[in-house]
Amino acid sequence: MEDQLLNAVGSMLTYSYQEMVLNVVLAAVLGFVLASVYRYTHKGLSYSQSFTQTIFFVSIIVAIVMMVIGSSLAKAFALVGALSIIRFRTVVKDTRDIAFVFLALAVGMAAGTSNYFLALVSTFFVSFLALVTYKFNFGALYKSEFILRFTFDQNSDSAAYLEIIQEFSKRSNMLHIEPSGDRRTLRLTYDIVLKEDTTAEKMTIALGNVEGMSEVVLIAAKSDVDY
Repeated sequence: MEDQLLNAVGSMLTYSYQEMVLNVVLAAVLGFVLASVYRYTHKGLSYSQSFTQTIFFVSIIVAIVMMVIGSSLAKAFALVGALSIIRFRTVVKDTRDIAFVFLALAVGMAAGTSNYFLALVSTFFVSFLALVTYKFNFGALYKSEFILRFTFDQNSDSAAYLEIIQEFSKRSNMLHIEPSGDRRTLRLTYDIVLKEDTTAEKMTIALGNVEGMSEVVLIAAKSDVDY
């Protein structure tokens, strides 16, 4: 009786048991690779551990979904109807994250449909491109850009900090100036591109030694930063 039941269930399945296990394992391995590449190449302040784990799980879940659907059109429509009930309200802070979500979907679909070569090639090729663009900072407008913030006493000589900014930077633009309520200090924000032969630490130390300077902050802005 048990053998007949197993044979009946097996005849209803599009994939063999060994193929199912292989598809899920491959999707898990490739999902882990994608999540690791995303974590390594992420820039900015919007990193989320839960999103990294989502990339990993999406690859596995999509592979399972593809095996459930198989070649049945009815199952596909039933799945679309079931998923339409779920509403996703998570705001994607970085548009680059969308690419990794779609990649996880594609890899899961390839692994779930037993297209192993496509899943492997897609994962490692796109991961290689992600590492290359990260290494060479592809798409950045400047190689070294910072947002400089500091508070300055209006009774002090402003020429001192202007000389240091000119000494350490090859380009600087004032972005924001805000006087304090008592009119004694100014809150200034500059866009800074450092010279090749200097570092952010040296500039910060030099500005900190200027009389009348306080709260010196240098924010890395190689990616999008709101000031």
